[in-house]
Amino acid sequence: MSLESITENIKGKMAMATGLDAKVKFDFDEEGVIFVDATQDPPEISHDVNAEADCTLKCSIETFQGFMDGTQDPTMAFMTGKLKVDGSMGLAMKLNSIIED
Repeated sequence: MSLESITENIKGKMAMATGLDAKVKFDFDEEGVIFVDATQDPPEISHDVNAEADCTLKCSIETFQGFMDGTQDPTMAFMTGKLKVDGSMGLAMKLNSIIED
């Protein structure tokens, strides 16, 4: 899965997520970054590497794809080091439910 297809998928999921009111960054290392500003309605999605986020999730695109299709549990990925969270852990838990839906 490409960064662009994940971006489109996230765009759809974030449009359905109400009340998030946060800035989130999905960091896929060399593959790129997806920044979501959900403080706006509709949420603004970009690939701004330097944007400040309340929470940053860092993993491989393959791991993230597993979250979205249900083959990878985000909690297990975090426990095994496949997913790193920088910032609000509470926000990361909210994102878990949004991404998996």
